[in-house]
Amino acid sequence: MPAVRYLALMIIGAGLLFSACGRQDKADPHGSGYLQSDNALITFIELGSVNCIPCKQMQPVMKSIETRYAGQVNVVFHDVWKDNTPAKKYGIKLIPTQIFLNHEGKELLRHEGFFAEAGIDSFLQAQGLQPLK
Repeated sequence: MPAVRYLALMIIGAGLLFSACGRQDKADPHGSGYLQSDNALITFIELGSVNCIPCKQMQPVMKSIETRYAGQVNVVFHDVWKDNTPAKKYGIKLIPTQIFLNHEGKELLRHEGFFAEAGIDSFLQAQGLQPLK
């Protein structure tokens, strides 16, 4: 009897595993590797490293944008020195690079180097977003 129970659990587990394979998460409809909230209009992808100086300067900017545009902007950081897959995917030439995608995954803007918060604010507001604070 224990063997039958074990076999049943294996079949159920395999079914769950295979049902998850090949499907895209509802929160990631474009298979882009990032999760976004259902309400996010823009995804701000930062491709950099925790060890480069301009990238470190972007950390408080990303945090501020994430807070001030909560629910409107999804901020995603990729350390491309730890995993270069996103760097290859987006074809970046240098770090930091910021990429802004609309809710459909279409690239709206790409910026290389440090991107001041005022410049990001101008871009986001031109897209119709308004800061909360």
